[in-house]
Order: sequence, then structure tokens, then C-alpha cells
Amino acid sequence: MNKQTDFVPFLKTLTAVADYYGKELSEGVQMLYWQGLEQFDFAAVEKALWDHARNPDTGQFMPKIADVVKMLQGSTQDSALQAWAKVDRAVRCVGNYRSVVFDDALIHRVISEMGGWVQLGTKGEDEWPFVRNEFVNRYRGYRMRSETPEYPPVLIGISEASNSKSGYAHTEPPMLIGDAKQAERVMRLGADKPILAIKQMGAEAASRTLRLVHSVEQV
Repeated sequence: MNKQTDFVPFLKTLTAVADYYGKELSEGVQMLYWQGLEQFDFAAVEKALWDHARNPDTGQFMPKIADVVKMLQGSTQDSALQAWAKVDRAVRCVGNYRSVVFDDALIHRVISEMGGWVQLGTKGEDEWPFVRNEFVNRYRGYRMRSETPEYPPVLIGISEASNSKSGYAHTEPPMLIGDAKQAERVMRLGADKPILAIKQMGAEAASRTLRLVHSVEQV
């Protein structure tokens, strides 16, 4: 959601839902709802709030943020399996030669943690069930914590990696997997830096650390 255009309509809808349940939400609680749901499209959030109210199993209670997210995404297991289905199909249909961009930023994060797009494409059929389980568990972990971690904008394929290593410019655009507009948004918002930063300590800092260690040992 966009705070400039969606914030006021969102608060009106949330207040109407709260009134329906006889609840009065403080400004702080309203902001908690906004922060917990701002990553989603406003129209989808509005629909999920009223879908919850019509749900015969849970509709008698005011929806919490987690209830709305569940209406939007299903369970974390459902989300992880849907994400894996995209990955599995992309590996089989596109392969790891081309660079790709998925319409789900979390897929980028998880695949990067698992070694990257090229590495994923080298797995054999006998390894695939274990790869699937690792992906699903990592993906579910982030979903359960409602984290939005940094992720690479593009999952680099063999062609682009080879050109980069040889110093050649890569002109072939990545393949967009899933909803094209959302995939473009994922690419635009990605962080073009390593997931794990590694830097050698400077000589002066190392010297200070060693002196401190020696002084502690002598005490």
C-alpha cells in the first residue's frame, strides 16, 4: 500500500470493521495494523477484512493482523509450497543459463541463501526432494516471522555470471517469472549487494585488538 494514497482509505475501512465488532482502536493500534499490512495491495486488504467478517468459523472475532495475512496468503505452508512450485517450474522450463526475476522477493532471498540460481540448477533429481524441503523450511521461517529481508534484485544465471567474470557487459534481460509487473517491482527494490558482507579487518584495527587481547591475558 502507498501511504500517500491508501493510508486514509485504509483507516476508514479498518475503523468500519472495528465498529462492526464493537471495538475502538487507539491510534497506536491503527498504526500497528498499517505497518503489519502495508506490504499488500489496499484492495486486497480491504477484501480480506470483510472476507474475515463473513467467515463462519472465525468471523465472530475482530481480525488481528495475522488473520488478515492468512486470508491474503493462506498458511505459511501453503505460501511456501506455492513459491516452490514457481521455482520448480522455472528450473525445468527456463533453466539456470538465463538470469531470472521472480514476482516474490522472498524467493530471491531463500535461493541466494541456498547458493544461488546457478547452484540450484545443478541439483539432480535424487537431490530435488531435499532441496524442496530446505527451500520450504527457509521460506516458512521468514513468513512466520513476517520478515522482509534484503534480497538480490536478480538471480544471476550462467550466461550473465560468465560475462561478468570475463569483463563483458551483459545485455540479455532476465526472464520474469510469475506476474511481470510484480517481478519488475521486486527487481527495482532489490539490494544489489552480497547477502553476507565479508570484509578484512584493517591493520590498525587488528593491531588494537591484539593489544587488547594481550592485556586481558596478562590480567
